[in-house]
Amino acid sequence: MDFERLVFGYARPTTPVVTTLNREYNVKSEALSTGESRRGGHRFQETHAEFAVWAVRVGNAYGSTIDKAPLGPIDEAVGALTPVCVFSADGRGGCSAMMIGIPKLSLVLLIGASGAGKSTFARRHFRASEILSSDYFRGLVSDDETDQTATVDAFDSLHFVAEKRLARGLLTVIDATNVRPESRWSLMALARRFHVVPVAIVLNLDEETCHQRNQSRPDRRFGRSVVRNHCADLRRSLQHLQREGFQYVYDLPSAAVIESVTVTRTRLNNDRTDEHGPFDVIGDVHGCGDELERLLRTLGYVATESPAPSSEIAAGPLYTHPEGRKAVVVGDLVDRGPRGLDVLRIVANMTRHGSGFCVQGNHDHKLLRKLTGSHVKIKHGLAETLAELDGLPPDIQPRFRRELAEFLEGLVSHYLFDDGRLVVAHAGLKESMHGRDSKQLTSFALYGDTTGEVDEFGLPIRLNWAAEYRGKAMVVYGHTPVPAAEWLNGTVNIDTGCVFGGQLTALRYPEREFVSVPAARRYFVPARPFLPEAESDPPTS
Repeated sequence: MDFERLVFGYARPTTPVVTTLNREYNVKSEALSTGESRRGGHRFQETHAEFAVWAVRVGNAYGSTIDKAPLGPIDEAVGALTPVCVFSADGRGGCSAMMIGIPKLSLVLLIGASGAGKSTFARRHFRASEILSSDYFRGLVSDDETDQTATVDAFDSLHFVAEKRLARGLLTVIDATNVRPESRWSLMALARRFHVVPVAIVLNLDEETCHQRNQSRPDRRFGRSVVRNHCADLRRSLQHLQREGFQYVYDLPSAAVIESVTVTRTRLNNDRTDEHGPFDVIGDVHGCGDELERLLRTLGYVATESPAPSSEIAAGPLYTHPEGRKAVVVGDLVDRGPRGLDVLRIVANMTRHGSGFCVQGNHDHKLLRKLTGSHVKIKHGLAETLAELDGLPPDIQPRFRRELAEFLEGLVSHYLFDDGRLVVAHAGLKESMHGRDSKQLTSFALYGDTTGEVDEFGLPIRLNWAAEYRGKAMVVYGHTPVPAAEWLNGTVNIDTGCVFGGQLTALRYPEREFVSVPAARRYFVPARPFLPEAESDPPTS
């Protein structure tokens, strides 16, 4: 994180180039084990998949586009000796005029010593209604903005207003020193509570400049020690801001940089409110490639040859709809079924070429963790997917794994479509989470509202969040198989258990029509029965 912050958040070169040693290449040397470094003490040595996932995450966080330019010999089985990623600032980087990208819904903390120019910066870049100034709230509660005895009451009032703004989905800027960790804790708690992106903009001016500015203001003629302490606290805090949970940290190290800044508002990756459909939302596929192809054809999609044959994961047919409809898959593409890789190819191709969208399911997330080196339990059908990967020809397997990791890493927790009228998430989503972003939100979207306990089948006990839903948006989801799709308070679960012998179901939007194809057979025995025994085929070996 320190490396990322220093290079992409502080130095911000226009075109940084990052390389790593390919750990997979060690098999080419008899003297090296798989995980051993080829250079003593070399910090960066990753597999292609790990490096690709890191690059995608950093590019998303700092607003850069990524080009790959591998160096050295390229082995068919293990790839290039030295993977290289070239980051292009894409409008945010550069040194002559610094551009800061801030999500439209975020909690922005201005951090700096007294005299650093936080209020001036705020007035220049944000609307007056968006700025909550500690000085202003001191004045509200005491008629004196400099009355330090009113600080507790002032911040109580500031936090109250911040809560109301964030609950309404409004960008909020906190104009206070914020140089001490304890002054940021309660604000970070607000960001987590309302599932908004926390942003730190650090006005990192030297002590002398801040002191001189304060001396020119009749209401700020306090001792130099106050500014000195602020600057010392700021220096101690700076390296820990990302660890505290800030997703964006912008360090502005001089008055010249501060003057050059332009603030742009960006939308989150889940914001597709400008996509109005029509859509075909498809339930959990779980490797049922035959049924997915049959459902797409039934819905009117036509298969053509992929225009990107150089990509392993996008090899195969591209499905498009002659009337411009777009498919949206609720996740869980893999595990349990026999054609997981074909399903991945179909969906990846559609998302790449604009004829489809896909959110991440918990099975997709688990596969990503496995591909990037995490220890996961091989159960609930993951073994079938790994066997398919191991069965790929040796000359394409490493590349396919790399591209697969990049694809899965790029899947979002949920999508917001049609001016917010349609929400698609794997396990559903409460209204208070729509169009927002947090770890708690991602967990809910992947697993649903769970109690932390398991039932007699060893499965998580889930609360029925849909029974309490009263939101304006239609929420379409899957995750838990049901015999048939049924509406409840404007929500619908379309996972009709295809892999367990049920059906693969799509919801046509805005028509609100269901289209289903039956499973060819039962591919996997569910831990908890959800179909009457007569409706499902006998278990298959």
